[in-house]
Amino acid sequence: MKIGEKLKWGENSIALIIVASMTLLPAIETVARIFKTHGLPASQVIVQHMTLWIGFIGAVLASRQNKLLALTYKPLFDIDESFNIPRFIAKTVSLIVVIALAWGSFQLIKIEYQYPFEIAPNIERWVAQIIMPIGFILIGYQIFQKSFTKKRHQISVIVILIIFLFFTLTDSIYETTPFVWLGLGLIFLSLLYGAPIFIGLGGTAALMFWADFTPVSAIPTEMYRIVISPTLPTIPLFTTAGYLLAESNASERLVKVFRSLFGWVPGGTPVIIVVLSGFFTALTGGSGVTILALGGLLLPMLLKEGYSRNFSLGLITVAGSIGLLFPPSLPAIIYGVTAGVSVKDVFLGGLIPGLLLVVLISAWAIYQGKVQHVKHYKFNLKDAIRDSWEARWELVLPFLILFGVFGGFTTLVETAALSVIYVFIIETYIYKDLSWDNIPRIILESATLIGGVIMILGVAMGLTSYLVDAQIPTLLLSWVKGAIASKYLFLILLNIFLLLVGCLMDIFSAIIVIVPLIAPLGAYFGIDPVHLAVIFIANLELGFLTPPVGMNLFLAAYRFDENMPTIYLATLPFFIVRLIAVLLITYVPILTLGLLL
Repeated sequence: MKIGEKLKWGENSIALIIVASMTLLPAIETVARIFKTHGLPASQVIVQHMTLWIGFIGAVLASRQNKLLALTYKPLFDIDESFNIPRFIAKTVSLIVVIALAWGSFQLIKIEYQYPFEIAPNIERWVAQIIMPIGFILIGYQIFQKSFTKKRHQISVIVILIIFLFFTLTDSIYETTPFVWLGLGLIFLSLLYGAPIFIGLGGTAALMFWADFTPVSAIPTEMYRIVISPTLPTIPLFTTAGYLLAESNASERLVKVFRSLFGWVPGGTPVIIVVLSGFFTALTGGSGVTILALGGLLLPMLLKEGYSRNFSLGLITVAGSIGLLFPPSLPAIIYGVTAGVSVKDVFLGGLIPGLLLVVLISAWAIYQGKVQHVKHYKFNLKDAIRDSWEARWELVLPFLILFGVFGGFTTLVETAALSVIYVFIIETYIYKDLSWDNIPRIILESATLIGGVIMILGVAMGLTSYLVDAQIPTLLLSWVKGAIASKYLFLILLNIFLLLVGCLMDIFSAIIVIVPLIAPLGAYFGIDPVHLAVIFIANLELGFLTPPVGMNLFLAAYRFDENMPTIYLATLPFFIVRLIAVLLITYVPILTLGLLL
């Protein structure tokens, strides 16, 4: 077996073992509590550190498959047919940033080894953290191997790396400002040509810390701190449950249920799609997953019923981001962790605004159903009961999650783990849509997305740490106090700013980087933290649909093989409807806070 094949086998095996362990350990804790016995010692802490491991292993898998989250959809780490200078720069910059982060991680491990601290019986912290330098090295290996095969290109990159190491590890540079601007320019260029988002965030953070004479190990330190937070294991767990559902025939069964229940309404099928997409988006945590996984099923269904192609494209693109305000939305969890707000309160606060979004888009769909003279089905009680009974096990899942989140009987992580086990059992043994042969592939696909997300969260936290050290939030607060007197003017400017952020950044890095900046401003103007959370997420959802670079627009163009102007035109009516919803959410706080009173 060649080295590459051995690495692939080892990475896959570790990913599968970690996901299985993360699922079983919280479930065992739940059972132990029910029977009033002791669970495994330090189980919760071990699961938290497994999040760190699946994040890095998943990122290695994503780099191997060229699936690290980027702002463009043309894979960067491939061999170009002809030499392309900007892409060569982007690949080289990516490799440099990964090496810098690997070096910082190694320095962190060195310190932790000198001053050991046990996170569990006989397990020291550095043992858990060792995945960080190893993970970055493996990512760098994948980048180098996939990007540079010609000897002259390999030698050029190695020479550039040696020069980079010489200048950064010695005191050869006395004036850092020109190099910072040059570095930021190269990072920006790299992002435009497909460098992963974590490269942009991590490279910017490393550059700023270097210019401030702060060790780069500050970035992996912050990565470690955010990734092992108590609620973050829900990300890999809920994502895995969502992937298992998406790979089964659950979507088809649920479509039949909702069609039999609501198909008699003009626009009933679009309403079904809105509800179904919201359910999958909430579970998987990514609107892109919904568009890519369900788009092939939903578009033909709409066209067959007589809806125009433009309306159908717009609906599926918009429906892909509905659901981020509903439990167990990963952005809501991450927001709560970052801002120090109760995750349960964020979920509770998001219920009515989320339903408002569903109602407004559904109302527009119903109106379009009448305008386009789409035929609708007669309600048949027998069919509705039959289809509901067939999908009964999947219909129960949202209620189990809500019961777990709000009932207080299980923690959020335990709810997520039990959801994975529940979905696995019903799809493998009851419906028999999945076989044991399918499970490893699905888990590895899930781990690939998890790795991309967690890597972004970690390095974004490093950049946030620099912004805090540089007192940027304090300076921003001082400026706003002097420039803006009205709470409502602040909210208008916040809407515009968040729309731009959602257009240019993914929601995960936006939460980590932007929330520490706006949270003090919200407090100054007397905006409830939960209301601010819902405003933030609703605006970011809308940002996904904002031309010219809203992420869902690119995904829809990619999935349905359409040009961007067609997608812009298709989504414009839905954009206006959602803008109205966002304004209501922003300026009518009772919608968010009503259930919390």
